[in-house]
Amino acid sequence: MQTNIHNIEVLLVEDSDEDAELVIRSLKKHNLGNNLVHVSDGVEALDFIFARGEFSDRSVGDIPKVILMDLKMPKMDGLQVLKEIKKDDRTKMIPVIMMTSSKEEKDIVDSYQLGVNSFIVKPVGFENFSKAVAEFGMYWLLINQPPKM
Repeated sequence: MQTNIHNIEVLLVEDSDEDAELVIRSLKKHNLGNNLVHVSDGVEALDFIFARGEFSDRSVGDIPKVILMDLKMPKMDGLQVLKEIKKDDRTKMIPVIMMTSSKEEKDIVDSYQLGVNSFIVKPVGFENFSKAVAEFGMYWLLINQPPKM
Protein backbone atom coordinates (compact mmCIF):
# COMPACT_ATOMS: atom_id res chain seq x y z
CA MET A 1 0.00 0.00 0.00
CA GLN A 2 1.71 3.18 -1.13
CA THR A 3 0.41 6.64 -0.30
CA ASN A 4 1.90 10.03 -1.07
CA ILE A 5 5.28 9.33 0.53
CA HIS A 6 5.85 13.03 1.20
CA ASN A 7 2.97 13.46 3.65
CA ILE A 8 3.05 10.42 5.95
CA GLU A 9 1.45 10.28 9.37
CA VAL A 10 2.08 6.61 10.18
CA LEU A 11 5.02 4.45 9.18
CA LEU A 12 4.04 0.85 9.88
CA VAL A 13 7.03 -1.49 10.10
CA GLU A 14 5.59 -5.00 10.23
CA ASP A 15 6.75 -8.22 8.58
CA SER A 16 3.48 -10.10 9.15
CA ASP A 17 1.07 -9.28 6.32
CA GLU A 18 -1.81 -10.46 8.50
CA ASP A 19 -0.90 -8.16 11.42
CA ALA A 20 -0.22 -5.26 9.04
CA GLU A 21 -3.64 -5.69 7.44
CA LEU A 22 -5.30 -5.68 10.87
CA VAL A 23 -3.50 -2.46 11.85
CA ILE A 24 -4.31 -0.76 8.55
CA ARG A 25 -7.98 -1.77 8.68
CA SER A 26 -8.36 -0.64 12.26
CA LEU A 27 -6.72 2.74 11.63
CA LYS A 28 -8.78 3.32 8.48
CA LYS A 29 -11.98 2.37 10.30
CA HIS A 30 -11.28 5.27 12.68
CA ASN A 31 -10.12 7.64 9.90
CA LEU A 32 -6.52 7.45 11.11
CA GLY A 33 -4.86 5.45 8.33
CA ASN A 34 -5.17 7.63 5.25
CA ASN A 35 -1.53 8.72 5.21
CA LEU A 36 0.16 5.44 6.05
CA VAL A 37 3.10 3.62 4.53
CA HIS A 38 3.74 -0.03 5.32
CA VAL A 39 7.23 -1.50 5.03
CA SER A 40 8.01 -5.10 5.89
CA ASP A 41 11.46 -5.07 7.49
CA GLY A 42 13.94 -2.91 9.36
CA VAL A 43 16.18 -2.20 6.39
CA GLU A 44 13.24 -0.92 4.35
CA ALA A 45 12.15 1.18 7.36
CA LEU A 46 15.52 2.91 7.57
CA ASP A 47 15.53 3.45 3.80
CA PHE A 48 12.17 5.19 4.14
CA ILE A 49 13.09 7.24 7.21
CA PHE A 50 16.44 8.37 5.81
CA ALA A 51 15.23 8.75 2.20
CA ARG A 52 17.49 6.10 0.68
CA GLY A 53 17.10 3.45 -2.00
CA GLU A 54 13.58 3.24 -3.44
CA PHE A 55 12.60 6.18 -1.19
CA SER A 56 15.39 8.52 -2.31
CA ASP A 57 12.87 10.87 -3.95
CA ARG A 58 11.51 11.96 -0.55
CA SER A 59 13.15 14.22 2.04
CA VAL A 60 14.37 13.09 5.44
CA GLY A 61 12.53 16.19 6.67
CA ASP A 62 9.18 14.61 5.67
CA ILE A 63 8.97 12.64 8.88
CA PRO A 64 6.00 10.55 9.98
CA LYS A 65 3.98 11.62 13.03
CA VAL A 66 4.54 8.18 14.51
CA ILE A 67 6.34 4.93 13.74
CA LEU A 68 4.57 1.72 14.70
CA MET A 69 7.10 -1.08 14.63
CA ASP A 70 7.28 -4.79 15.26
CA LEU A 71 10.20 -6.00 17.36
CA LYS A 72 11.09 -9.30 15.69
CA MET A 73 11.68 -8.82 11.95
CA PRO A 74 13.94 -10.24 9.24
CA LYS A 75 17.08 -8.45 8.04
CA MET A 76 17.11 -5.97 10.95
CA ASP A 77 15.06 -6.13 14.13
CA GLY A 78 13.08 -3.31 15.71
CA LEU A 79 15.74 -2.57 18.35
CA GLN A 80 18.39 -1.98 15.70
CA VAL A 81 16.03 0.31 13.78
CA LEU A 82 15.09 2.17 16.96
CA LYS A 83 18.76 2.72 17.79
CA GLU A 84 19.42 4.25 14.34
CA ILE A 85 16.35 6.51 14.55
CA LYS A 86 17.12 7.80 18.04
CA LYS A 87 20.81 8.50 17.43
CA ASP A 88 20.16 10.84 14.47
CA ASP A 89 19.26 14.46 15.31
CA ARG A 90 16.91 14.64 12.31
CA THR A 91 14.77 11.73 13.46
CA LYS A 92 15.26 11.22 17.20
CA MET A 93 12.08 13.11 18.12
CA ILE A 94 9.77 10.87 16.05
CA PRO A 95 7.58 8.89 18.45
CA VAL A 96 8.23 5.16 18.07
CA ILE A 97 5.76 2.59 19.35
CA MET A 98 7.03 -0.96 19.60
CA MET A 99 4.17 -3.39 19.05
CA THR A 100 5.10 -7.00 19.46
CA SER A 101 3.96 -10.36 20.75
CA SER A 102 7.02 -10.52 23.03
CA LYS A 103 6.42 -10.14 26.75
CA GLU A 104 10.09 -10.65 27.58
CA GLU A 105 11.27 -8.14 30.18
CA LYS A 106 14.61 -7.81 28.37
CA ASP A 107 12.84 -6.65 25.18
CA ILE A 108 10.85 -4.08 27.15
CA VAL A 109 13.89 -2.76 29.04
CA ASP A 110 16.08 -2.68 25.92
CA SER A 111 13.37 -0.80 24.00
CA TYR A 112 13.00 1.88 26.66
CA GLN A 113 16.76 2.21 27.10
CA LEU A 114 17.03 2.94 23.37
CA GLY A 115 14.30 5.59 23.54
CA VAL A 116 11.04 3.89 22.55
CA ASN A 117 8.01 6.01 23.41
CA SER A 118 5.66 3.10 24.10
CA PHE A 119 5.83 -0.69 24.22
CA ILE A 120 2.61 -2.56 23.46
CA VAL A 121 2.15 -6.31 23.59
CA LYS A 122 -0.11 -7.34 20.70
CA PRO A 123 -3.46 -8.39 22.15
CA VAL A 124 -4.83 -11.81 21.26
CA GLY A 125 -7.97 -11.86 19.15
CA PHE A 126 -9.16 -9.60 16.37
CA GLU A 127 -11.46 -7.39 18.48
CA ASN A 128 -8.86 -6.75 21.18
CA PHE A 129 -6.14 -6.15 18.61
CA SER A 130 -8.35 -3.76 16.65
CA LYS A 131 -9.37 -1.86 19.78
CA ALA A 132 -5.75 -1.45 20.92
CA VAL A 133 -4.71 -0.14 17.50
CA ALA A 134 -7.58 2.37 17.46
CA GLU A 135 -6.74 3.59 20.96
CA PHE A 136 -3.05 4.17 20.37
CA GLY A 137 -3.81 5.66 16.96
CA MET A 138 -6.19 8.18 18.52
CA TYR A 139 -3.64 9.10 21.15
CA TRP A 140 -0.51 9.39 18.98
CA LEU A 141 -2.18 10.97 15.94
CA LEU A 142 -4.81 13.22 17.52
CA ILE A 143 -4.10 13.84 21.20
CA ASN A 144 -0.31 13.79 21.53
CA GLN A 145 1.33 17.18 20.91
CA PRO A 146 4.80 16.68 19.44
CA PRO A 147 7.34 19.51 19.24
CA LYS A 148 7.72 21.35 15.95
CA MET A 149 10.78 20.04 14.14
